[in-house]
Amino acid sequence: MPTPDSPSPAAPPAPSSAGAPHLADGVAAKLSMLDRLLPVWILAAMALGLGLGAVAPEMGEALEAVEVAGVSVPIALGLLVMMYPVLAKVRYDETGAVLGDKRLMITSLLINWLLAPAFMFALAWLLLPDLPEYRTGLIIVGLARCIAMVLVWNDLACGDREAGAVLVTINSIFQVVMFGVLGWFYLQLLPSWLGLPTTSAEFSVGAITLSVLVFLGIPLIAGFLTRTLGERRRGREWYEQQVLPRIDPLTLGGLLFTIVLLFALQGDQVTGHPLQVARIALPLTAYFLVTFGVSMLVGRLIGLGYARSTTLSFTAAGNNFELAIAVSIATFGAASGQALAGIVGPLIEVPILIALVYVALWARRFFPAAPTHPGAATPTAASC
Repeated sequence: MPTPDSPSPAAPPAPSSAGAPHLADGVAAKLSMLDRLLPVWILAAMALGLGLGAVAPEMGEALEAVEVAGVSVPIALGLLVMMYPVLAKVRYDETGAVLGDKRLMITSLLINWLLAPAFMFALAWLLLPDLPEYRTGLIIVGLARCIAMVLVWNDLACGDREAGAVLVTINSIFQVVMFGVLGWFYLQLLPSWLGLPTTSAEFSVGAITLSVLVFLGIPLIAGFLTRTLGERRRGREWYEQQVLPRIDPLTLGGLLFTIVLLFALQGDQVTGHPLQVARIALPLTAYFLVTFGVSMLVGRLIGLGYARSTTLSFTAAGNNFELAIAVSIATFGAASGQALAGIVGPLIEVPILIALVYVALWARRFFPAAPTHPGAATPTAASC
């Protein structure tokens, strides 16, 4: 992961007839070897997890023995370790300017809670009309807005950390309030209006609330306290140059650890249904690419600037697969097609969103050098 004491490149010049600079290459060159090869490590972690699941199937039972918020304790610990450094980087005293950016707030709410779920609903019905279990699973995935890994991708792409923290918090609140309502709308009401088969599902508000509190609340409080106490003790410069570089590697370690365990836990289902996995992967791939691209374009058109357009795009394209898997297992069972659709999600999302980090860095040349959103100051990702 980029560290706060890394040298910062100059702002990219506006595109000209001479050609835009290779910004993504410039940023990548300032990363450590581990960070520069992140896609390789992630793919290796996925392969390792699938291999462990195949040669040691009893490992899945051990991982599921104890759960928190519907997720095995080792995986939950990996998620918490992964999230903590990202949230410790956030400058919480600067989040007020984010809340004052009405263009960002309104656009994020519209994309996350109106357009993205509707798009996933349409893709599920268009591409999986004969597979109702997988179709339902994908719709549930579309309703589970991302509250975890999106901050990692946003940070790698030099997005606005403060905006990411605010948008993830808003998504978490809406998730608790709206997940059950939207599940009823997209699985029962809307299909009945369109003359399509309906799906009955009961969503536990308590389970959703617990998932949000665990996977966002704990690292958020830890990150806030770490920054607040650290700055109070020695100041911001010391904190960002001395503390953050020491805890930053935890994100990569937690991410890879989580991926290995996740695919070890569900590897038999993924490898045992290759054709079904391929069919589930198609709408997911279309969803990630289109949602990200449209969000980035919208951000550019309404003048959000690169950092906040990137944050908008990753929060729109990412999904909370932990919640989707937990809800599907609790509602339909661990061996259900709905659960398999949720399990395939990270298999597709992780490599695609990593690739979109590089796409975003490349697209940065098409944005104004100075941010245009209200209250903008200097970029919050010092290594960007």
